[in-house]
Amino acid sequence: MDFTPTEEQAAARDLAARIFGDLSTPERLTAAGTDSDPELWKALCAAGLVGAVEELGLLGLVLLLEEQGRTTAQVPFASTCVYGLLAVAAHGSPEQRERLLPGIGDGSVVVCGAFPAQGGVRGTVTGGEQASAQGELTGTVPVVPWLRDATHVLVADDRRELWLTPVAEAARVEPVELTAPWSAGRLTLDGTPAERLGAKGAHLGAAGVHLGDQGDQGDQGDQLPSRPPTPSPYTDVLATARTAFAGLQAGVCAGSLARAVVHVNTREQFGRPLATRQAVQLRAADAHMDIEAIRVTAYEAAWRRDAGLPYATHALTAAWWASEAGLRVVHTGQHLHGGAGADLDHPVHRHFLWGRQLDAYLGCGGEVLQELGELIVSEEVQP
Repeated sequence: MDFTPTEEQAAARDLAARIFGDLSTPERLTAAGTDSDPELWKALCAAGLVGAVEELGLLGLVLLLEEQGRTTAQVPFASTCVYGLLAVAAHGSPEQRERLLPGIGDGSVVVCGAFPAQGGVRGTVTGGEQASAQGELTGTVPVVPWLRDATHVLVADDRRELWLTPVAEAARVEPVELTAPWSAGRLTLDGTPAERLGAKGAHLGAAGVHLGDQGDQGDQGDQLPSRPPTPSPYTDVLATARTAFAGLQAGVCAGSLARAVVHVNTREQFGRPLATRQAVQLRAADAHMDIEAIRVTAYEAAWRRDAGLPYATHALTAAWWASEAGLRVVHTGQHLHGGAGADLDHPVHRHFLWGRQLDAYLGCGGEVLQELGELIVSEEVQP
């Protein structure tokens, strides 16, 4: 395993760091309130960072999301790349890729995801053919992050099939405020027209890349016996999302700890900086190790997906660390700030809110751990 970024990935990461650092400042975040920052989104798209993710891969996206997390930038970057660009590139039909990917890359198409599937939406094929790409969706999704910013939403129905539908076609979109300012909404569908993502049962990527290690088998009569079974589109997109948002959590935690380090080095108590206290040093060191655990597990899962290797268990491992360790780190960041950490207007409080939101998004630590155990015991993959 070699997680060293390629020259292109490193250049994209550095560019993202500059853009986020320049435009996602505490002052601009305060002015935005709970809304996204359209100027920052335009800057990211104009720099080609959204479109570049198709070539940079999931590991490249994780590197970019770390930089977003450091500044808690309020843009639908993660959702558009995961539920839009990577999902369509991997599972969309040739026609869908040709039609949708250019708009996603230039930012005119913003995609969010109604994930994970909770059985609240029913998909019905129209046209009389079960293999048809056209259908209708009926049901309600209580919370969809970045729904208020999106032009399209990727919906997993009660059979875990993926449907893409324009937000404007939804019966109703109601604003929902989350712990973190993610422009979320409640999605109500009532016979809403939608298109299935790719042909039914198609589980290979755009270039025939083998994507994973479990789920629906599809027609694999022409596959080599040595190749592991491919995952369903839903399984792959969910694992991709968990890996990507673990990378975002690594950045959120790194930003929180960086602010705490500055604070304890400048704040003095009894004539000495707080950073000289052993208890403070140990707490910060534990937080650093937790961040490294989140980062390396996310890197491994992303690298394996890009390499066409099984990665379902690795994505769950990254998600567990992001939940459990991420929560510890953002609490440490607040704690080391003392009374200032309790100030709702202090920048470190934003990291706390994001860390708490990411802890539960796509499954909290206990849920993810149970899913990982069941996956191993099921013998669908080898531990």
